[in-house]
Amino acid sequence: MSTPRALDEVVDLIAELIRFDTSNTGEPETTKGEEECAKWVADQLADAGYETTYVESGRPGRGNVFARLPGDPASTAGALLVHSHLDVVPAEAADWSVHPFSGSIADGYIWGRGAVDMKDMAGMTLALARQFAREGTVPPRELVFAFLADEEAGGTWGSHWLVANRPDLFEGVTEAVGEVGGFSLTVDRPDGAQKRLYLVETAEKGVSWMRLRTTGKAGHGSFLHADNAVTELAETVARIGAHEFPTVLSDSVREFLVAAAEETGLELGADTPDLETALFKLGGLARIIGATLRDTANPTMLDAGYKANVIPQTAEAVIDCRVLPGRQAAFEKEIDALLGPNTTREWVTHLEPYETTFDGHLVDAMNAAILAHDPQGRTVPYMLSGATDAKAFAKLGIRCFGFAPLQLPPELDFAALFHGVDERVPVDSVLFGTKVFEHFLMHSAPHPTGR
Repeated sequence: MSTPRALDEVVDLIAELIRFDTSNTGEPETTKGEEECAKWVADQLADAGYETTYVESGRPGRGNVFARLPGDPASTAGALLVHSHLDVVPAEAADWSVHPFSGSIADGYIWGRGAVDMKDMAGMTLALARQFAREGTVPPRELVFAFLADEEAGGTWGSHWLVANRPDLFEGVTEAVGEVGGFSLTVDRPDGAQKRLYLVETAEKGVSWMRLRTTGKAGHGSFLHADNAVTELAETVARIGAHEFPTVLSDSVREFLVAAAEETGLELGADTPDLETALFKLGGLARIIGATLRDTANPTMLDAGYKANVIPQTAEAVIDCRVLPGRQAAFEKEIDALLGPNTTREWVTHLEPYETTFDGHLVDAMNAAILAHDPQGRTVPYMLSGATDAKAFAKLGIRCFGFAPLQLPPELDFAALFHGVDERVPVDSVLFGTKVFEHFLMHSAPHPTGR
């Protein structure tokens, strides 16, 4: 019997990955499943002939798997890191039409938590890694396959721990590809035709979770009380939540807007009146693109008081801040102007923004791979409003992109599926993506021998 190729097993591999409940609660004590899933991945790689490295990143059960595939020995290109995370955000089964960890394949979709974030890419990577080893494939550069823990809680016990404590695992790596890029956005052209834009992530906003603490005077809830910590905190949180930061277009966002305007005929520029509203003509993805036009600060947590008739001495809040490249100092200045006189702030989490240019051989390889399987496609850069493990790898000087190719149905609200109920990915999209990703990896560096 012939050995299965990537296209023969990728759907089943993704479904099996989904069946591992790797829910990351953000609390190490209640996070589960990463070790079992990572060891299963290691078994699949070993079955194809790889020597694998299993590493627990600072805590028991935080499993990570690495495998290397040697490239053309004559190549002068550094290794390419292909990274996926195996953890997922929790899911409430009662809210779903299928069980979130069923890995069900129905109605042309693979269903379950992680289907798009990001066990689809993990499955495509695993399927191709197995195929390459079985067939004795020699790529044009060394490939480092990494399957990681804890991305959904910021990578503290995953990529950031590995970069700080096991940089040897990334020896020789100069570039990397990971999640939230390479998917298609179908737009309407002025001539009535449609165009598929494939968004390559070249930038990420910074992530800064900020704790506010207001101090006042404790007292009886029935008295007149001008120095109320809860009141000042509430007013401060309301000001921050209502504040609109200035529009600042980074290179990645500007290039995306130029490309989208060229294809749609829409006015999409820095001077466009109500640019955020104009973006919604591009569909549901506008929620992501719109969030990259400016810094954001969204209140997410409040904590105050311990009894209904007692005015507490302190009150606290947490603000989820997402900051554009080069804007941290200006952002903090604006925030400080919004704080009440008895309110202080501190960073709970602070991860720097990241941006690279949309050029070079790796970008050319992405574009060529898309065009080989969708001649009417066009690759464009964009900025992610969220964060990925790329923030950790950038600390090692690795140039990072988001490229997990999927050709999506125009009517699918892809953005809503991330961390959403009934998360799912089209089977056809996965098959398309596997073919594109194979082409990309096999052309990810010039062949020195001319092959």
